[in-house]
Amino acid sequence: MMRLGILGGTFNPIHVGHLLLAERAREQFRLDRVWFMPTAQPPHKSVPGLLEGRQRLRLVRLALRGHPAFSASDLELRLGGVSYTVRTLQAIRERMPTARLFWIAGSDLLTVRWYRMDEAARLCTFVVARRGGEAPAPAAIPGMRWVRMPQLEISSSEIRARVRAGRSIRYLVPDAVIRAIARGRFYQRGRT
Repeated sequence: MMRLGILGGTFNPIHVGHLLLAERAREQFRLDRVWFMPTAQPPHKSVPGLLEGRQRLRLVRLALRGHPAFSASDLELRLGGVSYTVRTLQAIRERMPTARLFWIAGSDLLTVRWYRMDEAARLCTFVVARRGGEAPAPAAIPGMRWVRMPQLEISSSEIRARVRAGRSIRYLVPDAVIRAIARGRFYQRGRT
């Protein structure tokens, strides 16, 4: 039975924190594959300067080059509209009825109200990484598991702000992503 991890997010842009989270989850939960899945429209937040979905997907693909277990998925972009986890899991379940699904996320997911969370929790195991030195907490989602990983204080919003200010983003995102951001002039003042 395939063990599939799904890491969803805006990836605006993808950064090394996302990659480390996926790698630690892959190792800890013995995942065969991890799909990185950019959202079409995030349900819980508005993202200023959100790049078009295809641009974010391209940055994800660049970041994943060379990792045999990682791949980019355009499923949520193809589904369109608001990207609800339960809808995404249902679509994956239809295509892969025997796969064991693991939804990978940061602990900030525990602070928002999720659409049909009980149903989503029946379709997958949520594997969650603590953020910002949080103390261990009881599982907030049925069957939820914690991912062990070092704490990194990196955010996509910080990366966008650094680009706007003309500051370096080296070591925060893969080099191929840095080059694509520069070529596309993404996140600069007056541009998305």
